[in-house]
Amino acid sequence: MHFIPQELDDYVVKHTEDEPKLLKQLTRETYQKILQPRMLSGHYQGRILSMISKLIQPKHILEIGTYTGYSALCLAEGLQKDGQLHTIDVNEELYDFQRKYFDASEFGTQIHQYLGSAIDIIPELEGEFDLVFIDADKENYPNYFNLIVNKLKTGGVILSDNVLWSGKVIEPLNPKDASTKAVLEYNTLLKEDPRIETVLLSVRDGLTISRKK
Repeated sequence: MHFIPQELDDYVVKHTEDEPKLLKQLTRETYQKILQPRMLSGHYQGRILSMISKLIQPKHILEIGTYTGYSALCLAEGLQKDGQLHTIDVNEELYDFQRKYFDASEFGTQIHQYLGSAIDIIPELEGEFDLVFIDADKENYPNYFNLIVNKLKTGGVILSDNVLWSGKVIEPLNPKDASTKAVLEYNTLLKEDPRIETVLLSVRDGLTISRKK
């Protein structure tokens, strides 16, 4: 989703760090073989995820929603040398695709895949996280937040994708539109929860940065 003119968007991308070769290959194969390739974080947002991770230098990352592994690889760029990234997805058909690219990267041994419902898996994960990226089914965004906020270290960061939801957040709500309703609820939750401080960025389809106090 683009909220600025294409020409200006092209300028922004042109003056952003280049996309790594492996991620270009992943993007190409995703568009060739996988349904809904628009779900990729992509070059620009991927470099944002990478930069934020590098600034935080997390030891433990949790990702909810792996898709083909692009965002996981971007986030892994900021991991400490002994750091670990845990990524959850429900689509078993993408498991081997993800693993192929994880293993082709320098982070293969640091990335751990989980297959199934994040609602069930998150409570079973031990320890605390420095960085969490939420990019999965929108209906469960509030549930994911409630599950992970107590697993987030003080000073830890939650990144939430698609929080502008193609602009639907400012349109009249269709009562049958569960996804938009959940995103609206989630955005309010992040703004009002006293345990965190939040900035909503108009990056692509909306990216929220929330820091635990």
